[in-house]
Amino acid sequence: MGQNVGVPFSPEPSRWEFPPASLADEHGVVAIGADLEPGTLLAAYQAGLFPMPLGRTDKLAWWSPNPRGIIPLDSLRVTRSLRRSLRRYRITTDVAFGDVVEACRRIKRPHGWISPQISAAYLRLHKLGWAHSVEAWSENGELVGGLYGVSIGGLFAGESMFHLDRDASKVALVSLVGRLAHGGVQRLLDVQWATENLQSLGAIEIDRSQYLARLKVALRQPPAVWPS
Repeated sequence: MGQNVGVPFSPEPSRWEFPPASLADEHGVVAIGADLEPGTLLAAYQAGLFPMPLGRTDKLAWWSPNPRGIIPLDSLRVTRSLRRSLRRYRITTDVAFGDVVEACRRIKRPHGWISPQISAAYLRLHKLGWAHSVEAWSENGELVGGLYGVSIGGLFAGESMFHLDRDASKVALVSLVGRLAHGGVQRLLDVQWATENLQSLGAIEIDRSQYLARLKVALRQPPAVWPS
């Protein structure tokens, strides 16, 4: 189970320096190597990068895809059936962070990237107050959906989501967007790649340069309020 976190604790700065995101190759890879220490992860997200293994190898790569997927907070698509699903689940935040990450890791998908090392890295970030989860619970009290990501200023970098019951992850996403949109500030919801499923919810693709410009603004904004 996770723990409630308040003001994030600043870790030791990274000993690595990332190249500019604009130097990414045709696949979106900016660099290979480094580590998954909290300071390294935070520096990467602030530079517009995120970690993911390179193909089927164990090599850690740092990505800045072009185009980049985001969900505009005022453009989330909530269908009639999804509105009905909103009443089916109880939503919490940061109650079961580790369980959400583990559930996301177990999903069978091509090139699954959530290794035990990555799971441990984000759990460390969560304990420091930088990574958060949104959970969807069934009427029987079972964890049936959720998502997790990294929050820095007005940026929320979504990492993964899962569902065991219909629309459970989508309901968690609706809750997340509501939290990020609160206060009317220019926050940014990054989803890395705008998959078909995310596009059905309102995700769009923007040029890398546009993403970096929005990121710069978002990082100056106050963070969403999380449990304390």
